[in-house]
Amino acid sequence: TQAIGNKEWREFGRTEVIDNTLNPDFVRKFIMDYFFEERENLRFDFYDVDSKSPNLSKHDFLGQMFCTLGEIVGSQGSRLEKSISIWNTDTSLYFVSYLHSLVIIFFFSVVECMQSVIFRYYPFQDSVLMQFCANKLDKKDFFGKSDPFLVFHRSNEDGSFTICHKTEVVKNTLNPVWQAFKISVRALCNGDYDRTIKVEVYDWDRDGSHDFIGEFTTSYRELSRGQSQFNVYEVINPKKKGKKKKYVNSGTVSKLNLILASTGNPLQPTSLHYMNPYQLNAYGMALRAVGEIIQDYDSDKMFPALGFGARLPPDGRVSHEFALNGNPQNPYCHGIDGVMEAYYRSLKSVQLYGPTNFAPVINHVARYAASVKDGSQYFVLLIITDGVISDMAQTKESIVNASRLPMSIIIVGVGPAEFDAMEELDGDVVRISSRGRFAERDIVQFVPFRDYIDRSGNHVLSMARLAKDVLAEIPEQFLSYMRVRGIKPSPAPPPYTPPVHVLQTQI
Repeated sequence: TQAIGNKEWREFGRTEVIDNTLNPDFVRKFIMDYFFEERENLRFDFYDVDSKSPNLSKHDFLGQMFCTLGEIVGSQGSRLEKSISIWNTDTSLYFVSYLHSLVIIFFFSVVECMQSVIFRYYPFQDSVLMQFCANKLDKKDFFGKSDPFLVFHRSNEDGSFTICHKTEVVKNTLNPVWQAFKISVRALCNGDYDRTIKVEVYDWDRDGSHDFIGEFTTSYRELSRGQSQFNVYEVINPKKKGKKKKYVNSGTVSKLNLILASTGNPLQPTSLHYMNPYQLNAYGMALRAVGEIIQDYDSDKMFPALGFGARLPPDGRVSHEFALNGNPQNPYCHGIDGVMEAYYRSLKSVQLYGPTNFAPVINHVARYAASVKDGSQYFVLLIITDGVISDMAQTKESIVNASRLPMSIIIVGVGPAEFDAMEELDGDVVRISSRGRFAERDIVQFVPFRDYIDRSGNHVLSMARLAKDVLAEIPEQFLSYMRVRGIKPSPAPPPYTPPVHVLQTQI
């Protein structure tokens, strides 16, 4: 066996020796601790015994076989068959012996597990450099003019606003010019170019009771049009407007400059999608960490892999549910390696785009799960995202609906974004609800990948830590669905009986 993050192997046990046969049937059983959320590597070494010595170097090495404990548990028919590999020290190559094979009979009943992998294509690591000035703002100070500053707010799904930036204070002027500042497009509008951005203008006071001068609204699309009449905004004070019939405005604010500094290009090292030829990016690490464990429970190793948040060729339409392999009729990829290949290939063909909508992909997998309710299959949806969610209400409703189905949802957040909304979806503290309906059971597990990054740079250890925590709730979620539906495990296969009893020698 092999411990997590450790390349060294430790001997767990030995079978009995069966004399004078090329087709041994070993009887001795081994009991091992099994952890669904961990990748437990196993190596089987085969020897031809020449004496009673317990020292393996005294015997002839025949070959070895590698697998994981998850492969055994998830094998169809409780039977795993693999070829024995023989290491040639002269050529430093492995040879596969098709004349020898290992058959492991494992008496354990499992159901089919289907994993869907969802990638969030999120371009808005891009940043913009903006500068503003104002003209003829209201005078607020008795012995001076005003000390104005701007406060930028991003609109949320529920109609509320969140502060995303404050400028510096410019003292004693009604015509301030603020310094240019840099802000990510994600923080400013969550990647939605038409999302409302509210800007408030205040007069600074030393005691913190800043005087409200007025406000205006815009959008990233308007701001990006360059210097024009579209970027001169009237500052309106609603209270003054309601009281004064001849009220026009409380001044104007103009955008002086906006420069886009792109960091979302997958060819740039600053992008979370960066295609580094020497190591996995954050998306790749999250996928391998979870996928390499959970793929052992899928018999055909075919996974539907979808992307969301991109413009697709040839017409540039925005999609929140597209096949990574480019085949919408058959989005399945063979194994995690196939998913990785489709992911990297798609980065070269699509244009990353917002906003971040989870509901379409959750509903996509839910349609599969709704068609299989007899307990023969259980679906695990893995969402990897670096964006703040844009369709919170719709996503909540999708999760509540999905909680009645044989499926679980894993969300891995990558990058530096704030993921407060994801904690709400997780439902560990308060069960998620939508329109007065509560989720039948907790089916969502969220973790931010940054919390699991090993400080020493050991990516293997980082991935193992992530997988352990993100998969920890899956077994109980699976069992809770089966219990509620009254679904019992399938009968165990009949006991295995060796065809011939042969002489055994113990070492």
